[in-house]
Parts: sequence; structure tokens; C-alpha cells
Amino acid sequence: MEAITLSLKQFGSFSNDEFYNFCQDNPNLKFERSAQGQIIIMPNTGGQTGDLNSELNMQMRIWNKQSKLGKVFDSSTAFQLPSSAVRSPDVAWVSISRWQALSDEQQTKFPPLCPDFVIELRSETDNLKELQKKMTDEWLGNGCSLAWLIDPKEEKAYIYRPTQALEVVSGFDQTIGGGEVLPNFVLDLRELKNLG
Repeated sequence: MEAITLSLKQFGSFSNDEFYNFCQDNPNLKFERSAQGQIIIMPNTGGQTGDLNSELNMQMRIWNKQSKLGKVFDSSTAFQLPSSAVRSPDVAWVSISRWQALSDEQQTKFPPLCPDFVIELRSETDNLKELQKKMTDEWLGNGCSLAWLIDPKEEKAYIYRPTQALEVVSGFDQTIGGGEVLPNFVLDLRELKNLG
């Protein structure tokens, strides 16, 4: 199943609080919002994608428990981006100083910031070109410092940084590092190859 996009132009757009309440009123559905105010109904993932996503979150969480440099979020967490889009990456990380600068209410609702780091995992129904556009327009365009698009189907990892050319890692027989954004974090792609 692919995502469904709804245009609400003739009704006006939701305020941030209205969109948050709309999502809470419909807990069985997962929504995102585009910068243009369109509501996107996101499909649930299949078992293989869910397994891979859990692996990505686990590796990130283990590193963060040791480093204590920030907060890790799963694919159910929506972030209110500077563009007014509300997006939910598969994995997100926010530095502790930026997280602590938010009020309790901001931390409880959709945090009004772009994560420092995100991972998007290509599922069996995702269009690669659309995901690549999301990486540059939504994540880098809103201030993300490092973004990875993991494509298990092709065994490729696309590494996006704001001031550098796109880097493509081919083959899941290696690791990729988090550099200055995530000091000493290494994602073991070999673990993804063993799943699914």
C-alpha cells in the first residue's frame, strides 16, 4: 500500500495544535503533513521492513546509551519542521542541548525542530526518487546535519550532508560512520543483510 495524500485547500489548513489533535483523535492511522498543508496517510510497514527498522533503532539506541549525547526516536515520532511540514523519519536523533531547550509541552507534542540526524528505510512500496527528494528537500532543507537513506532491496546506503556531495555505499558487507554529528557511531550494515 502506498501513502495517500489529501488536499484540504477548500477547508483551510490545520494549525499546529489542530493537526496534533487531529492525529490524537485518529490513533489507528499515521499521518504526516507536507509543507503545503496536505495531509498524508502513511501505510503500516510489513514484517521485513519492521524487523530492519528495529535493527536500525537498536544500533542507534545502544550507541546513544553509551554516549549520552542526545535522544533517539522511532518511526512513530513526528517532528514539526521549520517549513511547517510534519514528518516522521524511521530513526531520528536530536542532540541533548537542542532537546533540553524545548519546553515540556513541546517535547510532549510534535517537537518543533528538525532532527540533527535521520535514517529513512526504503520499504517494499517506497519510490526511490520520492525518498531521495524527501532527503534533500525535507531533511537537509530543514536543517538536518546528516541523513541516511537505507535501501535494503538494492543493498545501498545514500549519505546526505548539507555541504558535501551525495555519497553512495554499495553492498551491505561493511559499516558506515556518523562522523562529527554522531561521534564513534558505526552502523553495521552486515546486520541488515542477515535480516529479512
